[in-house]
Amino acid sequence: MNVPMQGQYARGYAPVQRSPAAPRRPQGGPMPVAMPQHAVNAQYMPAQRAMPHPNDAALRRSRKPTDKNIPAGVEEAVIGEVVQQYNHLHDLEKRLDAAIVRKRLDIQDSISKTVKKYRTLRVWITNTVENQPWQGGSNTGAGRYNVRIEARLLEDENDPTSPQSEDDDAMDEGQGEGEGEDSKSSESKKPTPRFSHFFKTITIDFDKPVNAVPEEVKTINWVKPQLPPNATAVPPTADFDSLQFSRASQENLNVTISLVRDETPERYKLSKELAEVLDVEEETRSGIVLGIWDYIRAMELQEDEEKRQVRCDHRLRSIFGREQLYFPQIPESIGEHTSPMDPIKLPYTIRVDDEFHKDPTPTIYDIQIAVEDPLRAKMMALTQNPQYTTGMRQISALDDQVALIIQSLSHSIARHTFYTDLSKDPAKFLKRWVNSQRRDLETIIGDVTNTGGSNTGPELRRGGDDSVWNTPVAVEAVRYMLGKPDPHLGR
Repeated sequence: MNVPMQGQYARGYAPVQRSPAAPRRPQGGPMPVAMPQHAVNAQYMPAQRAMPHPNDAALRRSRKPTDKNIPAGVEEAVIGEVVQQYNHLHDLEKRLDAAIVRKRLDIQDSISKTVKKYRTLRVWITNTVENQPWQGGSNTGAGRYNVRIEARLLEDENDPTSPQSEDDDAMDEGQGEGEGEDSKSSESKKPTPRFSHFFKTITIDFDKPVNAVPEEVKTINWVKPQLPPNATAVPPTADFDSLQFSRASQENLNVTISLVRDETPERYKLSKELAEVLDVEEETRSGIVLGIWDYIRAMELQEDEEKRQVRCDHRLRSIFGREQLYFPQIPESIGEHTSPMDPIKLPYTIRVDDEFHKDPTPTIYDIQIAVEDPLRAKMMALTQNPQYTTGMRQISALDDQVALIIQSLSHSIARHTFYTDLSKDPAKFLKRWVNSQRRDLETIIGDVTNTGGSNTGPELRRGGDDSVWNTPVAVEAVRYMLGKPDPHLGR
C-alpha cells in the first residue's frame, strides 16, 4: 500500500525554498502553489531516511577548504624564513605529485598495450621400446614402444626480473653453506609456466601403414579442461611438463604432433591485404584496430569535419571494399580478413629397430612462444598495490589539515590587519569599514536591486533572530570577507 510521505521528500526532489538573498514577497500577494509530493512505499521509508542525500555531500565538498597557499601579508607578521620554506616545500610537493601522476599514466598506458615478448620453448621427443624381437621378445605382436614428449621454457638472459647469480656473498657473511643455499633457492625460485600452459590442444596423428591395426594408429588428442573463473588450483590434467603414451608395434611409425596455441588475447592470421597495411602477418584484434588507426592518421585519411569518417585509399579499399568508412565499423568489418593461426606441427619417427636404440638420440625442436612481458606483472602489482591507496588517503587527510590551518591563518592575518588599521585611526577606519560592510550586505541581501533601496535602512537596523544579519548567507559572507583583504580599505 502506498501512502504519502509526511515531512519526508522523495529522493531526487527537494522543496523550493526562498534564498535569503531573494526579495521578500509583498503582503497580500498570491500564495505559492504547493508542489505535489511523490508517494513512496512505507517499507522503503526507513532505509530512505538513513541514506544521505547527494546534495548534502556536494554541499560539504563545496564548503571544504582546499587552498594551501599562504595568504599575502603573513611574511611581515612572522619572524624568520618560515613562509619561504613552506612555499619551497609546497612547490616541491606539486612537482613531485605531477611526476608521480605522469609516471603512473605511463605505466597504465604500457599495461594497456599488452606488449608480448617471445621466448624459446624447447621440445624433446624420444621413445623407448620393450619386448621387441631383437630384444628376445616373441614374434606374436607383443613388442611395444613408449613415446615421451617433454618441453621446458629456456631461461631468458635479458629478463630484468630474473634472480641474480648464485655467486653471492652470503657465505662470506658467516652463513652456513646449507643454510645459505636453502634460503637463496627459496627466494630466487619463481613459478615457470609449464608445457600445458602454452597450448589448448595437443594432437598426435599417425601415418597409417597398409597392414596396421586400427587401434595402433588411432589419433591421440588432449584438450585442456576449461577452468572456472575463480579457480585457484590447476588440475593435474592441465598442468604438466611431459606427455607420454604407449602402444604395441614392431615397425617404425611416422607421427605428426600438432600444437594449438593458447594465448590471451588470441592472435589471428591476417589476409594478404590486411598484412600489407599492418606490416605483420599475425596480430590480435585490438592490435589490428590500433594498427589501422595509426595507418589512417599517418596517411591523413580522416575527414576534416567528422574525424570518425575515413576516406579509403587503394589499400583500405582492397580490405573493406568501399570509398568511405565509419571508423567504429572497423572491428566488425575485419572478420573475413582474419583466421585462426595454424597449429605448430612437429614430425617425428617412432623408431623400434635395434640400430637406433644402440645410441638413441632425442629429436629437439625450438618453438617461439609469446609470453607476457616479465615487467608487466611488476607494473600491475605497482598500480594495484593497496599500500598506495592507503598512502593516498593519509596524504589527503594531511592536505585537509593543511588547508584548515591555512584557512585559520587567513582569518588570523585578516584580524591582525583589521586591528592594526583600527589602532592607527579608529574613527576614520570604523566609518569606512561600516560603509563598506553596508554596501556588501545590501548586495548580498539583494534589496537594493529589487526594491530600489527604499527599505534598506529599516531592514539593516532591525536586529533579532529574524533579521537579515542572522541569515546563513550573511554569516557565510561575513566569514568569507573576513578571510580576504578588503579592497575598500586599501589592503
